Amino acid sequence: MTDIVGLLGAEAESLLSHTCRTISRESLHLPGPDYVDRVVSPKNRSPRVMRRPQGLFPPGRLAGTGYLSLLPVDQGIEHSAGASFAPAPIYFDPENIVRLAIEGGCNAVASTVGVLNAVARKYAHKIPFIVKINHNELLTYPAIHDQTMFASVEQAFDMGAVAVGATVYYGSPECRRQIQEISEAFQQAHELGMVTVLWAYLRNPAFQQAGTDYHVSADLTGQANHLAATIEADIVKQKQAENNGGYTALKFGKTHAKVYSELTTDHPIDLVRYQVASTFMGRAGLINSGGGSGQNDLGQAVRTAVINKRGGGMGLISGRKAFQKPMAQGVELLHAIQDVYLSADVTVA
Repeated sequence: MTDIVGLLGAEAESLLSHTCRTISRESLHLPGPDYVDRVVSPKNRSPRVMRRPQGLFPPGRLAGTGYLSLLPVDQGIEHSAGASFAPAPIYFDPENIVRLAIEGGCNAVASTVGVLNAVARKYAHKIPFIVKINHNELLTYPAIHDQTMFASVEQAFDMGAVAVGATVYYGSPECRRQIQEISEAFQQAHELGMVTVLWAYLRNPAFQQAGTDYHVSADLTGQANHLAATIEADIVKQKQAENNGGYTALKFGKTHAKVYSELTTDHPIDLVRYQVASTFMGRAGLINSGGGSGQNDLGQAVRTAVINKRGGGMGLISGRKAFQKPMAQGVELLHAIQDVYLSADVTVA
């Protein structure tokens, strides 16, 4: 097992012994072996949808826990193929992306319709597919922040995918159109018995103020999570909160003083707890993104996983930290993340 305490270093005591006194763990719908029966079954989902989450949770090293470890590789479009795969060129080949997810013990692999279609007949029955149906491509000049539909729900269904994924850039000028597009797509996905995953990202230059990036503010990302759950995302992918007070700093929208005085503190676990509360108290599972690759990837990945689990989240979706290095190192990193969710010593705060 991974040396979680050693990788956390000086933060170990603060992260592993913290007790959340803002929103209690007892008020949350937490992940667990019975998550589908306890949380999914009361929803107005068809029996086919009820079967698909059961197909998402069993695979991989986290089978039977209710937690998720996902490998997302849509960066070939979102960040350009060269920028994404030059550090480890084997991942220009879609088969190696899927192999990394399988050898890394992931519950599922999320990628583009092209990547997954290229190997669907060989692998769709070996690991669950999550097809990302919209993207922001970076070849348009000047660059814009918008999401374009690249695939249909039917294409994902026909290749045997368990789930569809999509992004909404909340706060952007195009966000209302994106909400409508993805709400309709998610409704169709549920009719076909598929799980829905939303990348609920904030995107607006105004969200950066005086050197602080409020794209990762607990209050603003919390509202994005609430909107994601509202359009019936079963799982919400969100950047882990790093600060708070976006509403007050930007002087827009509506909030309440108790959000900052009673429902959150500056502790990272309490910030994530507010993100989880905003997903209907965990009725939509919160998975945090792993972030880009850089220094101390292994330690940073474990830290993010500990905060997510202790905050009440459902898991981690980590891409660049895993695939922008030799496959053996990527497998090691994914296993380290999973060890956090398998550890009885890392509890919900």
